[in-house]
Amino acid sequence: MSTYLPGVEADLKPGTYASLIEAAKREGREYSKIWDLFAFAPDTMHHLSHLTQGIMRQPTSISPGLRELVAAYTSHQNACRFCTMAHAAAAAELLGSEALVWTALRDLEHSALDEKHKALLRFVGKVTRDLPGVWRDDVATLQAHGWDDEAIYWTITVCALFNFYNRWISATGVPEMSADAHRLQGKNLARGYVRD
Repeated sequence: MSTYLPGVEADLKPGTYASLIEAAKREGREYSKIWDLFAFAPDTMHHLSHLTQGIMRQPTSISPGLRELVAAYTSHQNACRFCTMAHAAAAAELLGSEALVWTALRDLEHSALDEKHKALLRFVGKVTRDLPGVWRDDVATLQAHGWDDEAIYWTITVCALFNFYNRWISATGVPEMSADAHRLQGKNLARGYVRD
């Protein structure tokens, strides 16, 4: 399947993403169609991949696995299948449990997560679905559950980034891949986001 923007897919600029796409096509492999969006404007999207790497992987008080779960949860709230599948796979890779990740996405309250982590994802859901309703009290609830301000800062930042990605991916029509391709993508994302 292709995106809604065949003109973008047909106008890939030379660079890392165009090379990845060409190699996948030569080998008959399924590839992530988000690469087409990056390859269309590589000079600009180079900055996006580095921003994403920094947000998702730099050392903070919230683990990379939990950041991936926040990305997947945000994406699930927005019904962005591509991002949900990709980041659920990355979260499962980093957290060591596909079942835990998918239970948290589909039924947070009955998942095996503790109350502290459920509170964090409830907050992510509210930021995504009801931003005007988010107030200081919501942050205070997280603080009361033991989250420090650094963890809350990065949670909000991941949530904001994936609200952008969800809209970018969904509106351009990036299709989801097979479950196996998403699992492989999750392994690659677990290693990082920069492809240059």
